[in-house]
Amino acid sequence: MPRRALDNPIVLAVLGLLLEQPSHPHQMLNELRRRSESHAAAITRGTLYNTVAALAEAGWVTEQGRERLGNRPERTVYALTQAGWDELVRRLDSQVRNPQREFSQFLGTVTYLGALGPSGAVEALTERTQRLRQRTDADEERLADALAAGAPRLHVIEAEYALCLARAELTWIASVIDDIRGGSLTWPAASTATPPPQDH
Repeated sequence: MPRRALDNPIVLAVLGLLLEQPSHPHQMLNELRRRSESHAAAITRGTLYNTVAALAEAGWVTEQGRERLGNRPERTVYALTQAGWDELVRRLDSQVRNPQREFSQFLGTVTYLGALGPSGAVEALTERTQRLRQRTDADEERLADALAAGAPRLHVIEAEYALCLARAELTWIASVIDDIRGGSLTWPAASTATPPPQDH
């Protein structure tokens, strides 16, 4: 198995799931997709199975047994090994200590905000604000419900962090809209909102 399989970002997520309990890859895939929108979009069945195979080859997980539900195919259940625990702790410690520049789709989009023109930018950013606020309100309610039901804060701290990022984005977007409307964020005279000439 190529070493690069162990550099896949989902390695940490898989090790983390197995820290919670032994699991088979199909169950891991469903749980990762349930917990994260980014994982839902990025993880395929093949990627996950290849990652689990690489983890087993590295000695970070081991087969614990097999299970069958009804007439479904038999599935291999994996558990975290001591080496896997050590690697999980090493990666967690490194990633907490060392901030990385994480490229988001919105960051790439904002780079070309000028192409929308002032009014188009305000309109698009305003609609994003409305949708983001709706999602954030729903996430806040879910987090409050989880805490009220007795979930330890440490077990939902990633939801708290995601909410913090969303609130910061809302604050930033509001300031940009104000700056466009107030004239402190200006567009060049030859606005990039004007489409390039068409070739004939």
